Order: sequence, then structure tokens, then C-alpha cells
Amino acid sequence: MFNRVLRTEDDALTAAREAGVAAGMPAIEVSAQHGKLLFLLATAMRATRVLEIGTLAGYSTIQLARGVGPGGHVVTLEYEPKHAEVARENLARAGLADRVEVIVGAARDTLPTLAGRDETFDLIFIDADKENNVTYVEWAIKLGAPGSTIVVDNIARFGRVLDPADDDLQARGVRDMLEMMGANPRLEAASIQTVGT
Repeated sequence: MFNRVLRTEDDALTAAREAGVAAGMPAIEVSAQHGKLLFLLATAMRATRVLEIGTLAGYSTIQLARGVGPGGHVVTLEYEPKHAEVARENLARAGLADRVEVIVGAARDTLPTLAGRDETFDLIFIDADKENNVTYVEWAIKLGAPGSTIVVDNIARFGRVLDPADDDLQARGVRDMLEMMGANPRLEAASIQTVGT
């Protein structure tokens, strides 16, 4: 109902989601509502430089690229070459390829290369392997411009984050990240529980 009433998903976004399914990707992209929230956030804060960690088929990337506008730039990091190729096709179909740089490789390896380029970002969106969230947030702090915003997706982990089992690396990664963020005096943090669709 929300997507229909609020018109949060247009043809380019629908095509991006469907292309991911057709390519055999897991259906774990942000929801249409979350994607629209990313667009609104980038627009409201007048972000011109966005870093995304975890591209998948580029669904959220499209919204972020729209949010930065014609003069803005998004750098998105994707581990899987096949996913990156589908994302590039989706961005081209949406008319946004010129606003986005897709970098392929493990984010733990590619993030240091961004530091070497002397770039900063207004908005950082993290939606990747949860066991590395602490590392990703640490890099987001280093690469963030003064006053930047860091958004981390999927942190509730179906409640497992409250008392993660030792072998639940995703929930433990999120829990460690939350504790690290709460202890960092440079960060103001909040958690928002959302409904996906």
C-alpha cells in the first residue's frame, strides 16, 4: 500500500529490483520506503558527495544519486563483480551513470584507497556484511566531512543483536558496532526500527 499511495518506486527502480532477481541476486535490497528515505536525506542535507558500502543491484544507489542531484557524485563499493555489472546497467538505465563510480572489491581493501584520494563524503550509507560494520563505521568517520551523516542498515537483526550467540557473526558485528558508536564522543547516534514494505 505505501509504495502505491506514496509513489515511492518508479519504473527505473522497479527495473533495478527485477534485474537483481533475474541475475540471481538475493532479494535483500533496501525497501522502496527506505530507498525514498535515503533520497530525502541526501536532498535535505544537500549532500554532494555520498559513499555507499554495499551496492548489490544498485537500487539504493539510484536513490542516492538522485538525491545528490546533477552536480553530485556517489562512490559505491561492491564486492561481487557480477553485482557491480548489474548495478552499472541499472544506473545507466536510470540515466545516472555519470553521477556514480562503482568500485569492485572487498570494502576492507577499497576503503583505504579512498583515503589516498583525499576525498570526504557528506553522507555514508553502510549496507554490507555486518561482521565488518565496526571497520566500516571507523572508515566512515575518517572519510566523513565535518557534520556528515552515517546510516547503517539492518541493525536489529531480528532481535538477535540484544544477546548475540558467539557464532552469530552478523549480530555480533552489529552489537560491536553499536557499542563502538555509543562510546565514541565524536558521534551522535540513534536507532530507528522500520517496517520494510
